[in-house]
Amino acid sequence: MNLKNKAFLLLCTFFACLHIATAQRKLDKLLPVRAFCISAPKPANLQRFVKFINEELPGNKINTLILRVDYNYQYESHPELRDSIALSKDDVKQLVEACKKNNIHLIPQVNLLGHQSWAGVTSSLLKKYPQFDETPNVLMPAVYVWPNPDSLYCKSYCPLHPDLHAVVFDIVDEICSVFETNAFHAGMDEVFYIGDPKCPRCAGKDKAVLFAGEVNIIRNHLALKKRKLYIWGDRLIDGHATKVGEWEGSYNNTQDAVNLIAKDVVICDWHYDKAEPMPAYFASKGLSVITCTWRTPDVAIAQVKDMVQYRKAAKPAEKKLYQGMMMTIWTGTEPFLDEYYARKDSITGTEKTQANTFKAFTATINTVAGSK
Repeated sequence: MNLKNKAFLLLCTFFACLHIATAQRKLDKLLPVRAFCISAPKPANLQRFVKFINEELPGNKINTLILRVDYNYQYESHPELRDSIALSKDDVKQLVEACKKNNIHLIPQVNLLGHQSWAGVTSSLLKKYPQFDETPNVLMPAVYVWPNPDSLYCKSYCPLHPDLHAVVFDIVDEICSVFETNAFHAGMDEVFYIGDPKCPRCAGKDKAVLFAGEVNIIRNHLALKKRKLYIWGDRLIDGHATKVGEWEGSYNNTQDAVNLIAKDVVICDWHYDKAEPMPAYFASKGLSVITCTWRTPDVAIAQVKDMVQYRKAAKPAEKKLYQGMMMTIWTGTEPFLDEYYARKDSITGTEKTQANTFKAFTATINTVAGSK
Protein backbone atom coordinates (compact mmCIF):
# COMPACT_ATOMS: atom_id res chain seq x y z
CA MET A 1 0.00 0.00 0.00
CA ASN A 2 1.51 3.35 -1.00
CA LEU A 3 1.71 6.38 1.26
CA LYS A 4 -1.26 8.10 -0.37
CA ASN A 5 -3.53 5.11 0.19
CA LYS A 6 -2.34 4.75 3.77
CA ALA A 7 -3.12 8.40 4.45
CA PHE A 8 -6.58 8.00 2.93
CA LEU A 9 -7.24 4.89 5.04
CA LEU A 10 -6.14 6.68 8.21
CA LEU A 11 -8.37 9.63 7.37
CA CYS A 12 -11.36 7.32 6.81
CA THR A 13 -10.66 5.57 10.11
CA PHE A 14 -10.43 8.91 11.92
CA PHE A 15 -13.79 10.12 10.59
CA ALA A 16 -15.41 6.76 11.33
CA CYS A 17 -14.21 6.95 14.94
CA LEU A 18 -15.37 10.55 15.17
CA HIS A 19 -18.83 9.57 13.91
CA ILE A 20 -19.08 6.74 16.45
CA ALA A 21 -17.97 8.99 19.31
CA THR A 22 -20.44 11.72 18.28
CA ALA A 23 -23.30 9.21 18.04
CA GLN A 24 -22.39 7.81 21.47
CA ARG A 25 -22.43 11.26 23.06
CA LYS A 26 -25.81 11.96 21.49
CA LEU A 27 -27.16 8.65 22.77
CA ASP A 28 -25.87 9.30 26.28
CA LYS A 29 -27.54 12.69 26.22
CA LEU A 30 -30.92 11.42 24.99
CA LEU A 31 -31.05 8.15 26.96
CA PRO A 32 -28.44 8.02 29.73
CA VAL A 33 -29.70 4.64 31.00
CA ARG A 34 -30.25 1.77 28.54
CA ALA A 35 -30.90 -1.17 30.83
CA PHE A 36 -31.53 -4.88 30.47
CA CYS A 37 -33.17 -6.80 33.33
CA ILE A 38 -33.29 -10.60 33.57
CA SER A 39 -32.99 -13.41 36.12
CA ALA A 40 -29.42 -14.25 37.03
CA PRO A 41 -28.35 -17.43 35.23
CA LYS A 42 -28.06 -20.74 36.96
CA PRO A 43 -24.50 -22.13 37.06
CA ALA A 44 -25.10 -24.48 34.12
CA ASN A 45 -26.02 -21.53 31.90
CA LEU A 46 -23.38 -19.10 33.17
CA GLN A 47 -20.92 -19.27 30.27
CA ARG A 48 -23.64 -18.85 27.70
CA PHE A 49 -24.90 -15.76 29.49
CA VAL A 50 -21.40 -14.29 29.85
CA LYS A 51 -21.05 -14.74 26.08
CA PHE A 52 -24.34 -12.85 25.63
CA ILE A 53 -23.04 -9.98 27.79
CA ASN A 54 -19.82 -9.77 25.81
CA GLU A 55 -21.25 -10.16 22.32
CA GLU A 56 -24.75 -8.69 22.42
CA LEU A 57 -25.17 -6.03 25.10
CA PRO A 58 -22.43 -3.55 24.07
CA GLY A 59 -23.35 -3.69 20.38
CA ASN A 60 -26.97 -3.04 21.30
CA LYS A 61 -25.91 -0.01 23.39
CA ILE A 62 -26.96 -1.53 26.73
CA ASN A 63 -25.05 0.13 29.57
CA THR A 64 -26.88 -1.24 32.64
CA LEU A 65 -27.62 -4.84 33.62
CA ILE A 66 -30.06 -5.67 36.42
CA LEU A 67 -29.82 -9.31 37.49
CA ARG A 68 -32.62 -10.75 39.61
CA VAL A 69 -30.59 -12.88 42.00
CA ASP A 70 -32.86 -13.47 45.01
CA TYR A 71 -31.47 -16.71 46.51
CA ASN A 72 -29.57 -17.90 43.45
CA TYR A 73 -26.30 -17.24 45.24
CA GLN A 74 -24.26 -19.20 47.77
CA TYR A 75 -24.68 -16.74 50.63
CA GLU A 76 -22.11 -17.07 53.36
CA SER A 77 -23.95 -14.87 55.86
CA HIS A 78 -27.11 -16.99 55.62
CA PRO A 79 -26.38 -20.32 53.89
CA GLU A 80 -29.83 -21.55 54.93
CA LEU A 81 -31.35 -19.20 52.33
CA ARG A 82 -29.41 -20.49 49.31
CA ASP A 83 -31.20 -22.15 46.42
CA SER A 84 -30.24 -25.82 46.11
CA ILE A 85 -28.29 -24.96 42.94
CA ALA A 86 -26.84 -21.46 43.14
CA LEU A 87 -24.09 -19.24 41.78
CA SER A 88 -20.77 -19.29 43.59
CA LYS A 89 -18.59 -16.28 44.32
CA ASP A 90 -16.34 -17.26 41.41
CA ASP A 91 -19.39 -17.46 39.12
CA VAL A 92 -20.44 -13.94 40.08
CA LYS A 93 -16.92 -12.66 39.50
CA GLN A 94 -17.20 -13.78 35.87
CA LEU A 95 -20.36 -11.68 35.51
CA VAL A 96 -18.67 -8.74 37.20
CA GLU A 97 -15.61 -8.94 34.94
CA ALA A 98 -17.72 -9.19 31.77
CA CYS A 99 -19.64 -6.07 32.79
CA LYS A 100 -16.49 -4.16 33.72
CA LYS A 101 -14.91 -5.00 30.38
CA ASN A 102 -17.94 -3.67 28.52
CA ASN A 103 -18.58 -0.60 30.73
CA ILE A 104 -21.91 -2.01 31.91
CA HIS A 105 -23.30 -0.93 35.29
CA LEU A 106 -24.20 -4.17 37.11
CA ILE A 107 -27.04 -4.05 39.65
CA PRO A 108 -28.27 -7.09 41.62
CA GLN A 109 -31.89 -7.50 42.73
CA VAL A 110 -33.31 -9.35 45.71
CA ASN A 111 -37.07 -9.05 46.17
CA LEU A 112 -37.86 -7.28 49.42
CA LEU A 113 -41.21 -6.72 51.12
CA GLY A 114 -43.40 -8.31 48.43
CA HIS A 115 -42.89 -11.30 46.15
CA GLN A 116 -41.95 -13.61 49.01
CA SER A 117 -43.82 -16.41 47.27
CA TRP A 118 -45.16 -17.39 43.89
CA ALA A 119 -48.65 -18.90 44.22
CA GLY A 120 -48.20 -21.96 46.43
CA VAL A 121 -44.38 -21.84 46.47
CA THR A 122 -42.92 -19.84 49.35
CA SER A 123 -39.47 -18.30 48.86
CA SER A 124 -36.48 -19.00 51.05
CA LEU A 125 -36.85 -16.08 53.46
CA LEU A 126 -40.34 -16.96 54.70
CA LYS A 127 -39.69 -20.67 54.40
CA LYS A 128 -36.76 -20.41 56.81
CA TYR A 129 -38.18 -17.55 58.89
CA PRO A 130 -41.97 -18.00 58.91
CA GLN A 131 -42.25 -15.54 61.79
CA PHE A 132 -41.51 -12.73 59.29
CA ASP A 133 -44.67 -13.49 57.27
CA GLU A 134 -47.28 -10.71 57.12
CA THR A 135 -49.95 -13.41 56.63
CA PRO A 136 -48.44 -16.31 58.61
CA ASN A 137 -50.53 -19.37 57.88
CA VAL A 138 -47.71 -21.42 59.44
CA LEU A 139 -48.26 -19.75 62.79
CA MET A 140 -52.03 -19.28 62.54
CA PRO A 141 -53.37 -21.87 60.10
CA ALA A 142 -56.92 -21.36 61.27
CA VAL A 143 -56.75 -17.71 60.18
CA TYR A 144 -54.67 -17.84 56.99
CA VAL A 145 -55.06 -20.26 54.11
CA TRP A 146 -52.47 -20.10 51.35
CA PRO A 147 -52.63 -19.59 48.48
CA ASN A 148 -55.58 -17.33 49.18
CA PRO A 149 -58.67 -17.55 46.99
CA ASP A 150 -58.26 -13.90 45.91
CA SER A 151 -55.85 -14.68 43.01
CA LEU A 152 -53.10 -12.53 44.56
CA TYR A 153 -50.09 -14.75 44.32
CA CYS A 154 -47.27 -13.24 46.35
CA LYS A 155 -46.79 -13.05 50.08
CA SER A 156 -45.11 -10.17 51.89
CA TYR A 157 -42.91 -10.04 54.91
CA CYS A 158 -43.87 -7.89 57.89
CA PRO A 159 -41.79 -4.69 57.67
CA LEU A 160 -42.16 -4.08 61.40
CA HIS A 161 -40.90 -7.44 62.67
CA PRO A 162 -38.06 -6.57 65.06
CA ASP A 163 -35.72 -9.32 63.81
CA LEU A 164 -36.31 -8.91 60.07
CA HIS A 165 -33.75 -6.36 58.97
CA ALA A 166 -30.79 -8.03 60.65
CA VAL A 167 -31.30 -10.94 58.22
CA VAL A 168 -32.33 -8.88 55.19
CA PHE A 169 -29.43 -6.45 55.44
CA ASP A 170 -26.91 -9.28 55.77
CA ILE A 171 -28.16 -10.52 52.41
CA VAL A 172 -28.21 -7.05 50.82
CA ASP A 173 -24.69 -6.20 52.00
CA GLU A 174 -23.25 -9.51 50.87
CA ILE A 175 -24.79 -9.47 47.40
CA CYS A 176 -23.77 -5.82 46.82
CA SER A 177 -20.23 -6.62 47.93
CA VAL A 178 -19.75 -9.66 45.70
CA PHE A 179 -21.29 -7.79 42.74
CA GLU A 180 -18.93 -4.86 43.43
CA THR A 181 -21.80 -2.45 42.89
CA ASN A 182 -22.90 0.97 44.03
CA ALA A 183 -26.60 0.19 43.48
CA PHE A 184 -29.21 -2.36 44.55
CA HIS A 185 -32.69 -3.17 43.24
CA ALA A 186 -35.11 -4.15 46.01
CA GLY A 187 -38.07 -5.12 43.80
CA MET A 188 -40.98 -4.04 46.05
CA ASP A 189 -43.58 -4.49 43.30
CA GLU A 190 -47.02 -6.06 43.61
CA VAL A 191 -47.18 -5.71 47.38
CA PHE A 192 -50.73 -6.88 47.96
CA TYR A 193 -50.40 -7.81 51.62
CA ILE A 194 -49.36 -4.92 53.86
CA GLY A 195 -50.89 -3.58 57.05
CA ASP A 196 -52.83 -6.81 57.42
CA PRO A 197 -55.61 -6.46 60.01
CA LYS A 198 -54.46 -9.65 61.73
CA CYS A 199 -50.78 -8.70 61.91
CA PRO A 200 -49.98 -7.87 65.56
CA ARG A 201 -47.58 -5.10 64.48
CA CYS A 202 -49.08 -3.62 61.30
CA ALA A 203 -52.81 -3.78 61.97
CA GLY A 204 -54.49 -0.38 61.71
CA LYS A 205 -51.43 1.44 60.42
CA ASP A 206 -51.45 3.60 57.28
CA LYS A 207 -50.32 1.37 54.41
CA ALA A 208 -48.60 4.19 52.56
CA VAL A 209 -46.60 4.99 55.69
CA LEU A 210 -45.68 1.32 56.11
CA PHE A 211 -44.55 1.02 52.49
CA ALA A 212 -42.59 4.27 52.53
CA GLY A 213 -41.04 3.34 55.84
CA GLU A 214 -39.64 0.13 54.40
CA VAL A 215 -38.36 1.90 51.28
CA ASN A 216 -36.59 4.50 53.40
CA ILE A 217 -35.11 1.97 55.83
CA ILE A 218 -33.57 0.07 52.90
CA ARG A 219 -32.47 3.30 51.22
CA ASN A 220 -30.82 4.59 54.41
CA HIS A 221 -28.98 1.33 54.96
CA LEU A 222 -27.63 1.37 51.40
CA ALA A 223 -26.62 5.02 51.76
CA LEU A 224 -24.23 4.09 54.58
CA LYS A 225 -21.98 2.62 51.88
CA LYS A 226 -22.95 5.15 49.19
CA ARG A 227 -25.20 2.74 47.34
CA LYS A 228 -28.36 3.81 45.50
CA LEU A 229 -31.76 2.12 45.77
CA TYR A 230 -33.89 1.13 42.76
CA ILE A 231 -37.49 -0.12 43.10
CA TRP A 232 -40.39 -0.93 40.78
CA GLY A 233 -42.93 1.90 40.76
CA ASP A 234 -46.36 0.25 40.73
CA ARG A 235 -47.14 0.65 44.45
CA LEU A 236 -46.68 4.42 44.10
CA ILE A 237 -49.39 4.75 41.43
CA ASP A 238 -53.05 5.27 42.33
CA GLY A 239 -54.78 2.44 40.48
CA HIS A 240 -58.26 3.90 40.96
CA ALA A 241 -57.32 7.32 39.56
CA THR A 242 -55.26 6.05 36.65
CA LYS A 243 -57.45 3.02 35.82
CA VAL A 244 -54.42 0.76 35.45
CA GLY A 245 -54.78 -2.79 36.71
CA GLU A 246 -54.12 -3.96 40.25
CA TRP A 247 -50.64 -5.15 39.25
CA GLU A 248 -49.56 -1.88 37.59
CA GLY A 249 -51.06 0.36 40.28
CA SER A 250 -52.06 0.28 43.91
CA TYR A 251 -55.60 -0.55 44.94
CA ASN A 252 -54.67 -1.00 48.60
CA ASN A 253 -53.77 2.58 49.48
CA THR A 254 -49.98 2.55 49.27
CA GLN A 255 -49.88 5.22 46.54
CA ASP A 256 -49.32 8.17 48.88
CA ALA A 257 -45.92 6.70 49.73
CA VAL A 258 -44.74 8.53 46.60
CA ASN A 259 -44.71 11.71 48.71
CA LEU A 260 -42.88 10.08 51.63
CA ILE A 261 -39.91 8.25 50.14
CA ALA A 262 -36.43 9.71 49.75
CA LYS A 263 -36.00 11.66 46.51
CA ASP A 264 -32.87 9.78 45.47
CA VAL A 265 -34.71 6.46 45.10
CA VAL A 266 -34.81 5.47 41.40
CA ILE A 267 -38.24 4.39 40.17
CA CYS A 268 -38.48 1.65 37.53
CA ASP A 269 -41.89 2.37 36.01
CA TRP A 270 -43.21 -0.70 34.20
CA HIS A 271 -46.14 -0.75 31.78
CA TYR A 272 -46.24 -3.54 29.26
CA ASP A 273 -49.46 -3.11 27.26
CA LYS A 274 -49.48 0.65 26.71
CA ALA A 275 -47.04 3.56 26.83
CA GLU A 276 -48.48 5.20 29.96
CA PRO A 277 -47.53 8.82 30.81
CA MET A 278 -46.30 7.92 34.30
CA PRO A 279 -42.69 9.14 33.88
CA ALA A 280 -43.98 12.71 33.96
CA TYR A 281 -45.87 11.90 37.17
CA PHE A 282 -42.79 10.56 38.94
CA ALA A 283 -40.65 13.46 37.71
CA SER A 284 -43.25 15.89 39.05
CA LYS A 285 -42.64 14.30 42.44
CA GLY A 286 -38.91 14.92 42.13
CA LEU A 287 -38.10 11.24 41.57
CA SER A 288 -35.78 9.79 38.96
CA VAL A 289 -37.57 7.38 36.62
CA ILE A 290 -36.69 4.65 34.13
CA THR A 291 -39.45 3.41 31.80
CA CYS A 292 -39.63 -0.39 31.59
CA THR A 293 -40.94 -2.48 28.70
CA TRP A 294 -41.43 -6.21 28.15
CA ARG A 295 -42.81 -8.19 25.23
CA THR A 296 -44.74 -5.92 22.85
CA PRO A 297 -42.54 -4.34 20.16
CA ASP A 298 -44.90 -1.47 19.33
CA VAL A 299 -45.14 -0.49 23.01
CA ALA A 300 -41.36 -0.59 23.42
CA ILE A 301 -40.86 1.64 20.39
CA ALA A 302 -43.42 4.16 21.68
CA GLN A 303 -41.87 4.16 25.16
CA VAL A 304 -38.37 4.86 23.86
CA LYS A 305 -39.63 7.76 21.75
CA ASP A 306 -41.67 9.11 24.67
CA MET A 307 -38.69 9.04 27.03
CA VAL A 308 -36.58 10.97 24.51
CA GLN A 309 -39.35 13.57 24.19
CA TYR A 310 -39.72 13.85 27.98
CA ARG A 311 -36.02 14.68 28.23
CA LYS A 312 -36.12 17.14 25.35
CA ALA A 313 -39.15 18.98 26.74
CA ALA A 314 -38.11 18.99 30.40
CA LYS A 315 -36.78 22.03 32.17
CA PRO A 316 -33.04 21.78 32.90
CA ALA A 317 -33.63 20.89 36.56
CA GLU A 318 -36.00 18.06 35.63
CA LYS A 319 -34.16 16.63 32.62
CA LYS A 320 -31.89 14.46 34.77
CA LEU A 321 -34.94 12.80 36.38
CA TYR A 322 -35.87 11.15 33.06
CA GLN A 323 -33.06 8.63 33.18
CA GLY A 324 -33.87 6.29 30.32
CA MET A 325 -35.27 2.88 29.42
CA MET A 326 -35.16 -0.71 30.63
CA MET A 327 -35.93 -3.94 28.74
CA THR A 328 -37.30 -6.55 31.17
CA ILE A 329 -37.23 -10.30 30.61
CA TRP A 330 -39.63 -12.41 32.68
CA THR A 331 -38.35 -15.86 31.87
CA GLY A 332 -35.10 -17.46 32.92
CA THR A 333 -31.94 -16.76 30.96
CA GLU A 334 -31.97 -20.09 29.12
CA PRO A 335 -35.39 -19.79 27.43
CA PHE A 336 -34.71 -16.17 26.56
CA LEU A 337 -31.35 -16.95 24.98
CA ASP A 338 -32.87 -19.87 23.07
CA GLU A 339 -35.49 -17.54 21.62
CA TYR A 340 -33.13 -14.63 21.04
CA TYR A 341 -30.50 -16.58 19.11
CA ALA A 342 -33.17 -18.35 17.06
CA ARG A 343 -34.37 -14.94 15.84
CA LYS A 344 -31.11 -12.99 15.94
CA ASP A 345 -30.52 -12.89 12.19
CA SER A 346 -34.15 -12.43 11.18
CA ILE A 347 -35.95 -9.16 10.63
CA THR A 348 -37.66 -7.92 13.77
CA GLY A 349 -41.37 -8.66 13.60
CA THR A 350 -44.39 -7.36 15.46
CA GLU A 351 -45.18 -10.65 17.18
CA LYS A 352 -45.35 -10.23 20.95
CA THR A 353 -42.22 -12.00 22.09
CA GLN A 354 -39.36 -10.94 24.35
CA ALA A 355 -36.75 -11.47 21.65
CA ASN A 356 -38.65 -9.42 19.06
CA THR A 357 -39.23 -6.68 21.62
CA PHE A 358 -35.56 -6.58 22.60
CA LYS A 359 -34.59 -6.17 18.96
CA ALA A 360 -37.22 -3.45 18.41
CA PHE A 361 -36.13 -1.75 21.65
CA THR A 362 -32.45 -1.62 20.74
CA ALA A 363 -33.09 -0.75 17.09
CA THR A 364 -35.22 2.22 18.17
CA ILE A 365 -32.56 3.39 20.62
CA ASN A 366 -30.03 3.45 17.80
CA THR A 367 -32.39 5.06 15.31
CA VAL A 368 -33.54 7.81 17.68
CA ALA A 369 -29.95 8.63 18.57
CA GLY A 370 -28.78 8.51 14.98
CA SER A 371 -26.06 6.09 15.94
CA LYS A 372 -26.93 3.65 13.18
